[in-house]
Amino acid sequence: MIEFFIKSDFFTNVGLGDVQQKVMTGERLSREDGLRLFNCEEPLAVGTLANHVRQQMHGRKTYYVVNQHINYSNICVNRCVFCAYQREDEARNGAFALSLDDIAAKLDANAASPNEIHIVGSCHPTLPLAYFEDLLSLVRERLPQTVIKSFTAAEIAHFAELAQLPTTEVLTRLKAAGLDMLTGGGAEIFDPAIRQQLCPRKIDAETWLRIHGEAHNMGIKTNCTMLFGHLESHEQRVDHLIRLREQQDISGGFTCFIPLPFLTENSKLEITNQLTGLEQLRTIAVSRLLLDNIPHVKAYWIMLGVKVAQAALKFGADDFDGTVVEEKIGHEAGADSAQAITSQELQEMIRGCGLNPVRRDAKFNEL
Repeated sequence: MIEFFIKSDFFTNVGLGDVQQKVMTGERLSREDGLRLFNCEEPLAVGTLANHVRQQMHGRKTYYVVNQHINYSNICVNRCVFCAYQREDEARNGAFALSLDDIAAKLDANAASPNEIHIVGSCHPTLPLAYFEDLLSLVRERLPQTVIKSFTAAEIAHFAELAQLPTTEVLTRLKAAGLDMLTGGGAEIFDPAIRQQLCPRKIDAETWLRIHGEAHNMGIKTNCTMLFGHLESHEQRVDHLIRLREQQDISGGFTCFIPLPFLTENSKLEITNQLTGLEQLRTIAVSRLLLDNIPHVKAYWIMLGVKVAQAALKFGADDFDGTVVEEKIGHEAGADSAQAITSQELQEMIRGCGLNPVRRDAKFNEL
């Protein structure tokens, strides 16, 4: 399809002729190119370029995973303004902290054989590092072949603060207990002024990037994210993406980028301009085009919704995430997607877009 648009001067007419030439020759796009992609009046031009890159990298393959999410607690010291999931203390309505027996019961109740266990929660004020080591050991004992993808960089920093240990020591101990990967959460937007408004108590961008770099240097792969559609500008989105790309150039351990649209329900953050589906798709497309060194881009159906996630597979995304089983963070913020999707449903949704479903594990090994 892109060849048709080239012959018709389509990209030149929408002001992206030189950007299209860079994409076709594999030249890295600049910060200014990213801004032009966001400001282009024809989003299909941006999507077509991103889909071309996606096809060059993955062909018609679209990945999915049989996975299970475990949210161990929502009691959190950070009190992020945007977060609908967190509770300040255990006395608040809906507050919870799972025991190891609770988590074992959730694992045992899942009849599927997950290839990924995704564990995130909160920066709990008192749960010690030993709890998380025991949690990982529990999962490893029950699911010895499953990839355990757990914790954000913000959680790692919090564990380290409570234990009065360097973050490298925390990562070493968690790896020994069974940790295979870090999740990508807690990045939000790197711009410090926006971060001060969204999450003033959370670790800053430099700490987030440092911890991921430490994990990469230890052989721990990680994902990365961007929360968008709140107070940030296009310039701040581009800056965030460029900083992820620069970190990947240095440490090389990011496996997948997950763009997360901000969901407004139950949030204390007041937003006047609601994020449109088209803007979600454009952001995914620009991410694919700028992040030339991160192999995968996820259409996270939990927060996008299934239909927008399907459309995202034609705007640069190559991964549809997984079966999930139970998810609390996005749904607390107003996600109206299902709690779970079967493997068969995922395959049918991918085939419905004219693409080929490929089952993977958390490290994108094809199964």
